[in-house]
Amino acid sequence: MIVGTLVAKDDTWILWAIIIGWATISIYLEERYRFASIISGAIIALVGAMLLSNFHIIPTSSPVYDTVWDYVVPLSIPLLLFSSNILKIWKESRRLLIIFMIASIGTMVGTIVGFLVLNQWIPHLAKIGAMMTGSYIGGGVNFAALSSKFATPSDMISSTVVADNSIMALYFMLLIALPSLPWIKRYFNTDYDSSNTKTEEQRFAPQKIALIDIACSVACAVTLVAISFKLSEFIQHWIPKSNILLTLVVSFFGDSYLLLTTLTLCVVALWGDFFEKIVRGFRNRDILNLYLLCGYRYASIICHYY
Repeated sequence: MIVGTLVAKDDTWILWAIIIGWATISIYLEERYRFASIISGAIIALVGAMLLSNFHIIPTSSPVYDTVWDYVVPLSIPLLLFSSNILKIWKESRRLLIIFMIASIGTMVGTIVGFLVLNQWIPHLAKIGAMMTGSYIGGGVNFAALSSKFATPSDMISSTVVADNSIMALYFMLLIALPSLPWIKRYFNTDYDSSNTKTEEQRFAPQKIALIDIACSVACAVTLVAISFKLSEFIQHWIPKSNILLTLVVSFFGDSYLLLTTLTLCVVALWGDFFEKIVRGFRNRDILNLYLLCGYRYASIICHYY
């Protein structure tokens, strides 16, 4: 039982108000202030939630956090992917996609090497390696999905998050400092100032949002999650694991998150015009969901560990 916190773990509406309110503040800070955009709203949400937990304002565990993990995260996946038309990306950004795939392969190779070298000293390294590989290739939603899939112990998740944030904070500081170095400017020309400013203005510009687009986005996301999770249950229940081939089929196609991602990408590729229409002017709605996840699920894990 969680005691000694200003907000009890069963104060559902108060917790939701704090969670969504702080996520909104994180987005506002990221859009308004350059220092916040460098840090990123997700990190602001994480740090804020950790402070609230450590100062015993909010509990470190609550059914509200479980709701974010069990429902908000799955819904965030299709919402994120509605603007990812693989066919269109291949046509318009083939070179960039190839570079991304090479970088992804490099990440996987590095994970394998790290596992072979450190496996005997670090427990659950296979699960940690899978989580971090997914995170570096596809972001926080992949981290959440893989940690749930592999049932990684919460203490290992918390240790991984702390280590990752600590190392990556230093790494990002290095990356931020590099463009300002004279010898970097001398040997590596870039049009960052003009192109990036225009991109940021487009991102933060006021956008028209139609009610029907919101309804269609949410309806499609919920439908895809429902189909994927039910199909996963069906595959795991009805397909026997009598040999290696069937075991592999169940392992891959019986995974709800893998099914959800694959099904969403296929649907978006087939009906690209429809999804491009409903996400136009409404592309950042799922970022709020990610901030809810980053801020409160990870903070509750970290504070519980410490």
